[in-house]
Amino acid sequence: MRAILLAAGQGLRLQYPPDRQLPKCLLRIGGMSLLERHRQLLTNAGVEEIVLAVGFRPDLIDAELERLEWRPQLVMNERYDRGSMLTLHTVADAMTQGGEVLLMDADVLYHEGIMAALVEGDRPVNRLLIDRNFGEGDEPVKVCVRDGKPFELRKRLDPGLQHDTIGESVGFFRLDEPAACRLMKLVAGYVDGPGADLPHEEAVRDLLQEGSHCFEVVDVTGVPWIEIDFAADVLRAEHEVLPRLQMSIPRGLTTRVLGRRAQRARGE
Repeated sequence: MRAILLAAGQGLRLQYPPDRQLPKCLLRIGGMSLLERHRQLLTNAGVEEIVLAVGFRPDLIDAELERLEWRPQLVMNERYDRGSMLTLHTVADAMTQGGEVLLMDADVLYHEGIMAALVEGDRPVNRLLIDRNFGEGDEPVKVCVRDGKPFELRKRLDPGLQHDTIGESVGFFRLDEPAACRLMKLVAGYVDGPGADLPHEEAVRDLLQEGSHCFEVVDVTGVPWIEIDFAADVLRAEHEVLPRLQMSIPRGLTTRVLGRRAQRARGE
């Protein structure tokens, strides 16, 4: 299993002055960069192969890796200002070289229980994580689930969309080899067409809606995490999420696979 961290963006919505602008994975929460936390949690979970998709200010990332004495594989997206679809396209080789893949946004502060929910189990599986406690508006990327299966993944949902469960995507996906290869074909279609500037979640949405690769949906509601997009998120990360990272997660909380009972009854 290898992890691919998407860390190419400029973090413009943080609205930092130009001289303070940096890749969001280098934000220091509680004195530790998000990148260092990713490495620690992935290593603790037994994931040693880590690929960083970088773009904006790779020199700053190089300096942090030098400080950490860590040499993961780096893949450069020269067109980092155009969005995450192109960033994902740059790591096509790492995505399709075989084995399971963890595809992860790098701008997330999260409890170890999130990682446990993502990697648990020995058999290859396609998995995504949702949190049912999320804010209103168009910012959260929402996952809609029906009969235990995810069928929609977008910020803006069609009015009246029928679902059994809805939650915010944590931004982490576990993909088996066939699903990872199919995803990259979908990404290539966007890059070769008019969709190169779209977020990579659009290709993941297509993969879900094809229905050719079954996905588990794990409900991690109650496990601390935050995606950092705005300056207010940095404050929340420091004052609300960070103090909760040492909390004990009740046993079984991060193993609630939606629809598993129904799927077993149908023999899936």
